[in-house]
Amino acid sequence: MLDILVLAAGKGTRMRSDLPKVLHPIGGKALVQHVVDTARKVGGEQILIIVGHGAEKVEERMAAPDVKFVLQAQQLGTGHAVQQALPQLRNDATVLILYGDVPLTRAETLQKLIAGVNEKQMGLLTVNMPDPTEYGRILRDNSGAVIAIVEHKDASDEQKKIAEINTGIMAVKAAHLQKWLPQLKNNNAQGEFYLTDIIALAKADGVAIHVEQPDAIEEVEGINNRRQQAALECFYQKQKANELMDAGVTLLDPHRVDVRGSLTVGRDVIIDVNCVFEGDVVLGDGVVIEPNCIIINSRIGNNSRIKAFSHLEDAELAANCDIGPYARLRPGTQLADDVKIGNFVETKKAVIAKGSKVNHLSYIGDATIGTKVNVGAGTITCNYDGVNKFKTEIGDNAFIGSNSALVAPVKIGAGSTVGAGSIITKDVEEAELAIARSKQRNIQGWERPTKK
Repeated sequence: MLDILVLAAGKGTRMRSDLPKVLHPIGGKALVQHVVDTARKVGGEQILIIVGHGAEKVEERMAAPDVKFVLQAQQLGTGHAVQQALPQLRNDATVLILYGDVPLTRAETLQKLIAGVNEKQMGLLTVNMPDPTEYGRILRDNSGAVIAIVEHKDASDEQKKIAEINTGIMAVKAAHLQKWLPQLKNNNAQGEFYLTDIIALAKADGVAIHVEQPDAIEEVEGINNRRQQAALECFYQKQKANELMDAGVTLLDPHRVDVRGSLTVGRDVIIDVNCVFEGDVVLGDGVVIEPNCIIINSRIGNNSRIKAFSHLEDAELAANCDIGPYARLRPGTQLADDVKIGNFVETKKAVIAKGSKVNHLSYIGDATIGTKVNVGAGTITCNYDGVNKFKTEIGDNAFIGSNSALVAPVKIGAGSTVGAGSIITKDVEEAELAIARSKQRNIQGWERPTKK
């Protein structure tokens, strides 16, 4: 039985932001969301988030069926925060205490910590820091057993030389917390109730301290300012790049790719520099992503190529599509096999069938296009009358001449042709030629204006 507490009540003054600290992102996801996601992986049956500063914003963002919120109206220390949750804890539960601004702790690390907890032993996560300044130090007796934690501001000069520090993450039986937390005192430099003081109380009660350490320091690093946020972002992206390369992806520069969500890849994928992936993105076998592309919540089929400076959002591409450069595929775009979307083309709610091409400088919105259609440069579907959206339908093998405007709702029949420069306001039947433009006049003797 596992209850997980996530301490997320702090203001984060050094972030210099109106946004609660725990809602700032790493890898496109709020710090506290990382922690809650890990809590779920560990198997938390009950997740309690301790909120305070910006409580409404945190609750709105993190609301979920398996999450409860506990208000810490006054921030009087970590021990005080956990005290607020005591009534919610199940008596027989093991309680894992995490921090909403420590986003990258691995589930495997926490599982090892929890495994060492029983009625006679609690778990404490520590780490050896090259520079332990500002951190609480782990005090051990001559046998090596942990006997207490002393906060940096309360530590003696000799104690400040200790490199092993407290991460704040611990696991303990709820019954022990029920006994120890009411005994906490705030007679320290900060005037706060320190959760770390329960280590000495555990020692006094004959409860041993089981210590685990993470594989990397970054697992237990918290974020208090923008520099720390940037440093952890770099670490996170390095991890993501390594995962991609281990999966067989060619990253032309692993330091210049950003994954801000979930990126699923097939075999022989190539990703060039400065590409950003947000939300849930799937890349099929043989997909090539050229430089400076942004891809959001999209699926790209086998052997498709996304050329430089293209932007895809909520789009679905089948196999062998050729996109860009400088293309924008907006939500609702669905492309079948072998579709070509060229430079400076924008699509939105466009369903385009196999082998069709929109090569240059066009806008295709709220449209259904058949197979092997050619849409000429400068074509737009006029889908909006200022209030409502309307649909354009183009049949198989139609040819749309350059600089045409298709005023929806309108249907262009299969095999038909629209002459260049036409404004089409009426349906065109199959195999017809539609021309809708004013008659050309050549005026003789015309003189250009001259500058006065």
